[in-house]
Amino acid sequence: MELPKDAALLRVFIGESDQHSRRPLYQAIVEKAREYGMAGATVVRGIMGFGKNTRIHTARILRLSEDLPIVVEIVDKPERIQAFLPELDTMVGDGLVTLEHIQVITYRHRPDSSGSKKA
Repeated sequence: MELPKDAALLRVFIGESDQHSRRPLYQAIVEKAREYGMAGATVVRGIMGFGKNTRIHTARILRLSEDLPIVVEIVDKPERIQAFLPELDTMVGDGLVTLEHIQVITYRHRPDSSGSKKA
């Protein structure tokens, strides 16, 4: 798949304990994005944050949280992201969804996944 220079970045801010169909919501979102043929998706686990209810979620030892912040990032063509949004809306209850225009600098895959160049 090729990505145009001008693409879109979808970010979904949710909690680690959020569920969809008895599995982690972040997993369900990534799997659904893959079904839609999106260019890529990444899940990032935060060490601290708060949302609309202003309750702090943190990974600090003395205040261990079972619901750390999770950000799912999906990059693709703007029209493909727009087509995915209604599906995403059925999955996300609590959270924040943002969309921004981005400029793709590099999007490639090397068959040799070690990253080393062969002579």
